[in-house]
Amino acid sequence: MKIDMHCHSYYSRDGVSSPESLIRAALKKGLDGIALTDHNTVKGWEEAKKAAQKLNAQLILGEELKIKENNKTIGEIIGYFLNQGIDSKNKTAEQVIREIKDQGGLAIIAHPFHWKKRFKEFEKYKNFADGIEVFNARSQSKKQNQKSFELAQQNNLVMTAGSDCHQNFSVGDAYIESEARTLEEFRNDIMNKKVKIRGKQSSILAQSFAAMGKIIHFFWKPQD
Repeated sequence: MKIDMHCHSYYSRDGVSSPESLIRAALKKGLDGIALTDHNTVKGWEEAKKAAQKLNAQLILGEELKIKENNKTIGEIIGYFLNQGIDSKNKTAEQVIREIKDQGGLAIIAHPFHWKKRFKEFEKYKNFADGIEVFNARSQSKKQNQKSFELAQQNNLVMTAGSDCHQNFSVGDAYIESEARTLEEFRNDIMNKKVKIRGKQSSILAQSFAAMGKIIHFFWKPQD
């Protein structure tokens, strides 16, 4: 099974593609599905579930959550295999991670070496999170992804990878692969570190698309 573990639809404030468009793009590239991880919202879940069922695709329900402590942005954590959305406002990273795990989900520190949104409290929270995103095709360079991979190895943490796409053309630039045949098996393979990391750096256009997406949303809110 091959799944891009980091995808944003137009339900994110900086995404422009529908959940169905993202899923179709993933299937076209030979993947089995995606994890929908919109920023601080799960509004796209229902649309994504209908599309996944129609297209016979795999779908992991997730959410990328911004963490702020004492008015300072700490970084972002992705919750996977969630049952309901999480409000991270006024909560510590530890509280958010516990809420993710209370649902039976996986808590992953996103792009820890992001050039702009680095996860600033890794040492403090590394024993609470399940793992880290070791390959992000958009938000980290090849060198930063290598640092994330080494960090995960040094701390014996679970590894994930994703395109961090904000439009459909870069879906699948990074993903994880395992021998799993079901999502339950896939989840177990992630936790047991039986996945392979696949990826390439996204194009310059894809790298800048989140900023472009914010401009588009300023004039047009496609999810409304």
